Amino acid sequence: MRLVLLGAPGAGKGTQAKMLIEKYKIPQISTGDILRKAVADGTPLGKEAKTIMDKGELVPDKIVLGLVEERVKQEDCKKGFILDGFPRNTAQAEALDKMLKDLRMPLDSALSVDVPKDDLMKRLTGRRTCKGCQQMYNVYYSPSKKKDVCDKCGGELFQRGDDKEETIKKRLDVYDSSTAPLIDYYKKKGILKSVKGVGSIDEIFKKVCSLLERE
Repeated sequence: MRLVLLGAPGAGKGTQAKMLIEKYKIPQISTGDILRKAVADGTPLGKEAKTIMDKGELVPDKIVLGLVEERVKQEDCKKGFILDGFPRNTAQAEALDKMLKDLRMPLDSALSVDVPKDDLMKRLTGRRTCKGCQQMYNVYYSPSKKKDVCDKCGGELFQRGDDKEETIKKRLDVYDSSTAPLIDYYKKKGILKSVKGVGSIDEIFKKVCSLLERE
């Protein structure tokens, strides 16, 4: 099973990815993780990426794609893999398809976890974190018993800067403009599978597995 995961911030695709890894025993490939590892290990691509990052510039697609190629060639990817966070746009998707075709490892599916925008806003802007034990709450879905006080340690709850409404709106707008067109791209290729990311985690996961296992 070779899979690309798509979904806006807050859609819950990270949670679904963890459950897919456990069930199907295939690795999750996060470009952020492999980039950090390559830099830490001092690989040729890692050194090249570090030079660019040290200048405050974005790592070009060519290097990211090279890192993905190195990763999918590893032994644990023989049964498949889950790509999360890449591709982010159609240009990257086209380059990824060409690379995987050359390796004879084409994608089986692109799974889109779809959640209404209003729900995404509540999930993200409603998050509160304990300053003491880092326990997470949501004022809409899982609030603490006492406002702004952690149930576990009595610490103060706060809203992270990147969870504020203005920031969240920007993040969702960026997703809509750059990543959402991937849904059309994979639909045209005939490998898009969509699931509604609303309901319990287990209910969503059952739908995901049913879709992925369907011929």
